[in-house]
Formats: sequence, structure tokens, C-alpha cells
Amino acid sequence: MMRSNTEQPDAEDAKGSQRTQKEQPNIENDCSHEVIGAAVEVQRVLGVGLLESAYANALAIEFDHLGLHCQREVPIAASYKGHDVGVAYRADFIVEDSIIVELKALDAFTDAHRAQLLTYLRLSGLKLGLLINFHTFPIVKGIQRLVNKL
Repeated sequence: MMRSNTEQPDAEDAKGSQRTQKEQPNIENDCSHEVIGAAVEVQRVLGVGLLESAYANALAIEFDHLGLHCQREVPIAASYKGHDVGVAYRADFIVEDSIIVELKALDAFTDAHRAQLLTYLRLSGLKLGLLINFHTFPIVKGIQRLVNKL
């Protein structure tokens, strides 16, 4: 049955959309689960209260152990109205060339932390970012997943 563009999708449309999403593996989602698992393991072993750099070093070891390709302190350039302005920031990690991972060791995230990661995603052209706060216990409560037009 043909519908006009102004009608709401029905339950069958929603079921079809869900099937399509489940049938098509999403590399970013698969990898983000591994990244989160690595962060959980790091906090399990090290605990809460250390410097961000200690968690970053341990997380790099865990990524290597899991066979995840990662780059650390990756410089990301920016441009302004067509002019290069140089390195705008350094991503803590880029994992599997698809996810920016930003680490924190603080009491709580602010809107500024989320806005920064969204800007990083836009400038890098990547679609998925994870903010991970190692001072939150359990760590899964301190992880925020942000997407840029995913």
C-alpha cells in the first residue's frame, strides 16, 4: 500500500529498520564495545584516583593486548575559512582509525567536555567518540558515547 510522505511510519516499517540495523555489522559499534571493555579492565586493575596519564598508559597496553590498533596523542589540524590554522588539538587515542577516545580523571563531565569531543569529531571527520572518566566508579557510569552524523 502506498503512503504519502506526510504519514507516520507504521510498526512494520520500524521492524524492517531494526532488522536492517542488526543485519549490517557496524565497525564503530563493535570496536566501541572492545574499547569499553578495555577501560573496565584497566579500572578493575588500577582502581580509582590515579592521574589520567597512568590510565592512558595502561589503556594503551590493554588495546595492544586485545589486538586493537591505536594511535596516541594524534595531532588533528583545523582550518578557518579555507586557511590552515595548524594543530587544533591532540586526540588521546584514535582506535582502529574510527573512534576518538578522550580520557578524563575528574569528578564529572561538563557540557564543555562533550562539546569539545563533538568538535574533535567534526574536525577529524570521524563519526564516533568515547569520553571515558576513570574517576567514576564503576567506570561504565563514566563513559559517554557521542556521534557525529552517524
